[in-house]
Formats: sequence, C-alpha cells, structure tokens
Amino acid sequence: MAGENLNPAPCASARPHHDHPSARPGYGKREAPAQRPSRPGDFAHLPRREASIAAYLDRLPEGADISVKTLAKVLPDYGQCALRTALRRLSEAGHLRRVTETHMSDGGSPLWVTRTYFSRTARDDSWWTALCAGNVPMTDDDGDAPPPTAGPPRAPGPHVRVRTRQPQSPGYAALAALGRAEPRMTLSAADCASLEAFAEEWLARGATRNQLLSALTSGLPPHIHHPGRLARSRLLAKMPPEATEPGAGEPGAGGQADRPSSKPLRIMECTVCRAPGRPEALPGGVCGPCRGEAPPDRRWNPADPTAAQVRAHVQHLRAVVRPPAPAVGRPPADRDPAAPWRGGKSRR
Repeated sequence: MAGENLNPAPCASARPHHDHPSARPGYGKREAPAQRPSRPGDFAHLPRREASIAAYLDRLPEGADISVKTLAKVLPDYGQCALRTALRRLSEAGHLRRVTETHMSDGGSPLWVTRTYFSRTARDDSWWTALCAGNVPMTDDDGDAPPPTAGPPRAPGPHVRVRTRQPQSPGYAALAALGRAEPRMTLSAADCASLEAFAEEWLARGATRNQLLSALTSGLPPHIHHPGRLARSRLLAKMPPEATEPGAGEPGAGGQADRPSSKPLRIMECTVCRAPGRPEALPGGVCGPCRGEAPPDRRWNPADPTAAQVRAHVQHLRAVVRPPAPAVGRPPADRDPAAPWRGGKSRR
C-alpha cells in the first residue's frame, strides 16, 4: 500500500508526450517560474490518479494543449469528468492555475489568451497571487521544503448555507447599471460577477464609469442574444492601455512606452468553470460557487439604517406625489359635514 502514493507513470495507453497536440499559438501550458529540478516523489503527496496526471503534464512541453477534451483523447483511461476533478485537485494542491493574460502577437498587437500554468513545485495562494502581479522571484528559495498539504477545503454541510454580504466594487456596480443605460445589455448577477475583474481593470487603467458604459453600449447590433458574451468580448477587445508615467513615451527619454511591458496583465480564472476573478476570491484556484458556496448577497441589508432611511424617504415622496384616492362609498376625511355627500356608485 505504501507504493500507491509514489510517482506513478502515466497509463500505458497514453500517447507519448512528444506527440501530444499543441494549442494555438499563445495558448496552452506554461511552465511556472522558479521551479526546482525534477526528482522522484515530486507528486507523492497526491492521490494515485492525480499523481499520474500531474506526472504526465509535467513532461509536456510549453504550449501543449492541456484542455479537458484533449487530455481525454490522449489519456483514454480517464473520462472528462474524472479529468475535471483531477485538474481541480491539482489546482487546490498548488500545482496548477488558469490565467487569462495579454500576449503580443506577431504583428505587435496585444491579444488576450488563456494559459494554464503548471508548477512541479506546489505553491500556496500567495505565490500564485504574486505570479499574477508579476512579482514572482526567478529563483527557488524553498529548497527541500515539503509542499503544502493537499486536499480540497471542506465543503459546508447540506443544511449550511454560506452567504456573506459583500460591498459592491465600482466595476460590479458599473456592470449592474448597464441595463439602465441600455436595456438590451441587461446583465444577470452571474454575468456581473464573472466580468467584475475586467471592469475593475478598466477603472484601474484610468477609464471612467461613463467611458466603460459607453464602450459597452455604443454601436450595438440590431439583435442581442447574449449580452454577457458581448460585454466580455468588448471588455477584452477595447481594453484601454496601461497608464504610463509622464515622459515615458517621449523619444530618447528612456521610457517604457517604446517596448512592451515585461509584466503582462494577468487575470486568474476558476479552474472548474473558467470564471475570472481576483486571486483572493479564488482560493485554491476555485471560485466560491464551484466550492459549493452560495453567491454573495449584494442586496440591501434590511438592518442597515441607511437603506431603511432611503426606503422611507422614497415612500414619503410617493405619498406626496400620488395621494391615496378616497374609497368608493365613503366620504373623504376632510369633507365639509354641512355639504351633501353624493359618493358611491350611481344606479340607473
């Protein structure tokens, strides 16, 4: 039984790694930086299936297609459901993250591509957060330190409903208001949550809320069947450039504007559902709904005195603008008692 957790070789029916299909240029597998050399027992802390798949992924070259469909074809011993579960566990163990990042095409224009970073050395969430920020050291400092403890976080019980109220970020609020600016582009709560990271990047690059809304509502086609997909496409295609320091783009100033940035923009994605989000919102590389958590409650809290005051003020304004009509068959409260009352329905 002790040999079950050792590094097993990939299944015999698997295609040799040098014949593994490649992804489109710019996509596919990427080796995480600052890894120690390969050695026996790199994946001994993983279950047998996950260790077998991790050993196969570790031998694949840069740019290999490691999507679930491709892996199911080259590893026929595992179906797509089993591979999704295995990739999730590799992500939770610190070996894998999916990232959407900018990539310079052959023509020199930036493109958005989805890459899967694989690390032979298990890393914690803070390390992957630093990778997305471009602050990862290029030397491995942890030597022979054991990898972090593997295993997914414990899911809540069947009768426990996790719901935490979180304040709306400016990006989420702008996306939620998109339907008021253009009803055809009304987004659901799930769409707003999945696109929040892209909207936040717009605002971080100096775009205003009105500029963001204008980019998502101007020049729309006559018929819109999927507002969320259209919003995602426009957020990526029309992403404004990063702000530069004054004088950085001047010739001879020694600025950074004449060459691409050495730190490409990276936005982490959920390993399971591919929803983008901030690294701190994806512990283990998995979003809350895929971990079994309920989405955050972004509605007004009834116990919030500010919300209660606003609702009371709105109800008062409605009562002033539209006073209640007197009931049929009853005299109004301010009627002159000496005047005859002719209310009620007339009979003919």
